[in-house]
Amino acid sequence: MLPLVLITGASSGIGQALAKQYYDAGYRLALVARRAHAIAAWAQTESLDAARYQIYPADVTDIDSIVAAGQQCLQLQGLPDVVIANAGISIGVDSAQREDLDAMAQVFATNNTGMAATFHPFIGPMRARRSGTLVGIASVAGIRGLPGHGAYCASKAAAISYCESLRGELRGTGVQVVTIAPGYIDTPLTQKNRYPMPFLMPAKAFAQRAFSTIGAGTSYRVIPWQMGWVAILLRLLPNAVLDRVMASQPRKHRGS
Repeated sequence: MLPLVLITGASSGIGQALAKQYYDAGYRLALVARRAHAIAAWAQTESLDAARYQIYPADVTDIDSIVAAGQQCLQLQGLPDVVIANAGISIGVDSAQREDLDAMAQVFATNNTGMAATFHPFIGPMRARRSGTLVGIASVAGIRGLPGHGAYCASKAAAISYCESLRGELRGTGVQVVTIAPGYIDTPLTQKNRYPMPFLMPAKAFAQRAFSTIGAGTSYRVIPWQMGWVAILLRLLPNAVLDRVMASQPRKHRGS
């Protein structure tokens, strides 16, 4: 039987590019998103073989919803070889504004709790099988905080730490945990940004490199590699220097 990959946030952007990459590599697809109709339309446009994919409507911010989708996948398609927790959102916030605290909670529910809930149904079965790969899509934005990006940067820093913790918990079980931190990838999410995006990478190129990284079982990788060096430099900068650099940078607008 063909291997199986489950991908959340599969209705657009990185998730959609990853789905096409895995399909072309001979995988069956378990595609999860709130907008199931968008996945169905895309699958039809791409002329995907209906026998090789299944769509699961779910909202990662609703724990019961995403856990149920995972359990349904186990029943209908079996245990995936790869699970990619890709669903994520970015909302500019200002903590001085009361309504932005609700926006921050929404970001954390999607980018953090949603990731853990995505993995949850598969950890036990993968342990029992002694194989499988859990992939968390984080971001280079999780390396240092950026103006207006308080919710997104904090959530992606938490995603990196969560995956690192999970990797330690699953060491020796045969289950791998891979963390991928994208830089700027050309998707509907980044197209809303109103500031320069260095080393902007097409989603298809990102998916190709991510596929190779996941297949190799690499524990952590920044894609593209240039942003990896930027991330290292940012981490090494003293706070005083970073603050001066960031003072001249435009902040992410609220709600965008």
